[in-house]
Amino acid sequence: MSLKDIRCCVLIPTYNNQLTLLRVLDGVLQHADHAEVIVVNDGSTDRTLALLEGLHPDITILHHEVNKGKGRALRLGFEEAIRQGFDNVITIDSDGQHIPDDIPLFIQKAKAIPGALVMGARNMQQEGVPGKSSFGNKFSNFWFKVETGITLPDTQTGFRLYPLKPLQSTRLYTSKFETEIEVIVKLAWKDVPVVPVDIRVIYDKDERVSHFRPFRDFSRISILNTYLVTLTLLYYLPKRLVKTVLEKGIWSMIRQEALKPEESSFNKAISIGFGFFIGILPIWGFQLLLGIPLSIYFRMNKVLFLIAANISLPPMIPLIIYGSYRFGGLFYKNGVQLSTFQDLTLESIHVNFLQYFIGGTALAMLAGLAGFVISYASFKLFRNR
Repeated sequence: MSLKDIRCCVLIPTYNNQLTLLRVLDGVLQHADHAEVIVVNDGSTDRTLALLEGLHPDITILHHEVNKGKGRALRLGFEEAIRQGFDNVITIDSDGQHIPDDIPLFIQKAKAIPGALVMGARNMQQEGVPGKSSFGNKFSNFWFKVETGITLPDTQTGFRLYPLKPLQSTRLYTSKFETEIEVIVKLAWKDVPVVPVDIRVIYDKDERVSHFRPFRDFSRISILNTYLVTLTLLYYLPKRLVKTVLEKGIWSMIRQEALKPEESSFNKAISIGFGFFIGILPIWGFQLLLGIPLSIYFRMNKVLFLIAANISLPPMIPLIIYGSYRFGGLFYKNGVQLSTFQDLTLESIHVNFLQYFIGGTALAMLAGLAGFVISYASFKLFRNR
């Protein structure tokens, strides 16, 4: 099985990797014809340009006059692969950490699952892996799951196989390392299958040159994740939920989640209690932005959490606000003391916001605790029966 079987080329973005570039190229050429290789020189200032001048003429070599970032180099390579008529492209870093002999693994996976995004999965626990790489990968994996609902072992690897057809209609805005996150999230949003494949990795501190700048690049990645999470909450998460509900039916889905035999009654109950707490907490507009990542991080039942969090549906909002003010009046004696709904006005809300915030937080805690206790007792009774 070869690259021709899946109409695939290999893209190598490079920037100042003169010590390892030719070795990576030689390894790639054991599995690819010269015409199936694209190298993008991203404004290198070392001997890279001289090394590229001695390559076989069938290898496609593209240049940026100045360094524009890995994202821009990848996007230029994608455009060239599409122009040449390929259906897939394998990207591999030029710093020597990836082993080109793993290319057949990507070909096999792409052959088995046509149109899939195949992600190389490095063993981040092996000896020699830098601590910042392991932490950054866990950080990226967490936000990728929040944004897509998909669990991946390695979202920062540069060794990947991209299907080019969905990429043609995918608009990318970033230009540096964060592009590798943006592109996989947006492909997942297009329902492109995302599958991992185990690969080997080498970290040679004497040869490997990393251009990742922890503070600056983590900041850019954090800004990107803020943007992607916002889109997730406003559009893509509701879209996924609606799709799931239409496919399974809401009552069937609730029943399925509630009956999960492998999940403890405690975890189900804590998910419901946390949902009530977040749904009432007086941080309107940010409730799910806070609640969803926390529910994922603590491995709660996401369906039960989201259903419980919807206690703040529009018909319930006046009752929640009224109850928050009444509850806050127990702790905030100088505030408005309500006896009926008519006592609650926009002016009183504005003047006595602190009372509402204190009461709303206390009410959220009480509702969360009650939801947990009642749910836990119900699940235990139901399970025993």
